Amino acid sequence: MSFLFWLLLIFVDADVVHGGVGPEDCKEARCSSDGPVIQFPFRLKGRQPVHCGYPGFDLSCTKDKETLLEMPSSSKLFVREINYTSQKIQAYPQLGCLDKDIFYQGSCTLSVILIVTGMTIYYVYSSLKREEENQLRIKRFLDEYRALKPSRYSYADIKRITEKFKEKLGQGAYGTVFKGRLSSELLVAVKILNNSNEKGEDFINEVGTMGQIHHVNVVRLIGYCADGFIRALVYEFLPNGPLQNFLSSADNENSFIGWDKLQDIALGIAKGLEYLHQGCEQQILHFDIKPHNVLLDHDFTPKVSDFGLAKLCSRDQSAVSMTARGTMGYIAPEVFSRNFGNVSYKADVYSFGTLLLEMVGGRKNFKVMEDSTSQVYFPEWIYNLLEQGNDLRIHIGDEGNVEIAETLAVVGLWCIQWYPIDRPSMKTVVQMLEREGDNLTMPPNPFASNSSSS
Repeated sequence: MSFLFWLLLIFVDADVVHGGVGPEDCKEARCSSDGPVIQFPFRLKGRQPVHCGYPGFDLSCTKDKETLLEMPSSSKLFVREINYTSQKIQAYPQLGCLDKDIFYQGSCTLSVILIVTGMTIYYVYSSLKREEENQLRIKRFLDEYRALKPSRYSYADIKRITEKFKEKLGQGAYGTVFKGRLSSELLVAVKILNNSNEKGEDFINEVGTMGQIHHVNVVRLIGYCADGFIRALVYEFLPNGPLQNFLSSADNENSFIGWDKLQDIALGIAKGLEYLHQGCEQQILHFDIKPHNVLLDHDFTPKVSDFGLAKLCSRDQSAVSMTARGTMGYIAPEVFSRNFGNVSYKADVYSFGTLLLEMVGGRKNFKVMEDSTSQVYFPEWIYNLLEQGNDLRIHIGDEGNVEIAETLAVVGLWCIQWYPIDRPSMKTVVQMLEREGDNLTMPPNPFASNSSSS
C-alpha cells in the first residue's frame, strides 16, 4: 500500500504565505521524464530560483534522477508523486525497513507512517509560525519607516520591473541581483534577498539605513518589497558595475582605467564614507567596505553600496558593541580582538585602506604574493617599495602620474595601522587625497618586527 501524508496546511495557506501572488514566472521542473512535476510550494534546488518555493521545501535530484525530499530530522524521502489537485504527496523512506519495492507492498509498519507524518506536520507548523512572526516584525518596522518615503512594491511589481527576472546581474551571499526598468528612461537593480537571516535583520538593516542617506557617493535606494516571504531592494542602476571589475587586470593594458580616474574614484569613496560617519543624524558604520561593494556609474563616479552589515550609532559614540562582521582581508584587527582597541568608525577606515592598496597593486600582485615562497605580506611589500623609492606604476603600458600611485599607497598605509588610534579619520583622509602628495609623510612601519625575514 502506498505511503500518503497530507500537506493540506501548506497548500491551503500557500496564497496567504506568498502574499497572494503565485510564482507563475517559475517554470516547472522534473528530475526525470517520468518524475513528479515540481512547482510552488516546492522548489528544485539548482534549477529554480529561491523565490519559486516556500523556504524549507526544497527538493533535489539524486544521481539516479530520483526526486528527494529532506525532512527536518535529516532523514530523507524519495518522492514518487505530487498531486497538486488532491493536495497529497506520495513518498517512501530513503533508508526504510527493507527496500522501496517491498515498502510499496506493505512490509513496513504503520509506525513509520505515523512518525514521518508527525514530523512533517510539526515542521510545517513551525515554519509557518516562524515566518508569521518574521512578517509581523518586518510589518511593524515598515509602519514606522513609512515616513521616510522610499516606494514600496509588491511581488507583482518586482516581476514586472525585472520582466520576470529576465537579466541576472550577479549573485552574492545575501541575494541575487536582477536588472530592471521603472520607465523607458530609469533603469534599476533589484536585489532579491536570501531568507538566510530568519529574523529579517539584513532587510531591516539595509532599508532602515539607506532611507536616511542622500549623497552622490552612496547608492540610492529607490524602493523595497516585503510581500509574504519575498524581500527585495530596488536601487539605482549603475552601468559600470563593481569597482572589482577594474582592479583585477594589472597585466591587461586594455582594461586599466588610468591613475587619474583611480584617484577620482578613491576620493569619491572617501567622501561617501566621511558622509556616513559625520554627515548623517546618526553615525553609520558600514563594516563591509571592499571593491565588490563600490559601484560605478556611467561617468565612473563611485557609490558605496550593500548596507546589510551596517550599524547605526550616535555620532559621539566612541565604541561599538558587536560581534565580528565583514569580509576576510578587509576586517580591522580590533573587530577580532579588543587588545587592539575599541571597535568604532576606524574599522571602516582600515577597510578603506586595504581597498586603496588593492587599487594600487591590482590582483596581479596579490597573485604574486600567493605564489611566492617568501610569504611577504602584501601591504609590507607596498611599504618596502615606497621606502626604497621604487616605481609603483605596475600596469603594462602605464605612463600615468607616479605621484598619484604614491599618494594612494601612503594614504592606504596610514589607514591600515594596527591600532585604531593611529589611523586618520575619513575627513583627514579626504584632505590627504586632495593634497595629491604634497606634505604627505610616510606612516610608521608596522611591519618592522619581521622586515628582516622578508
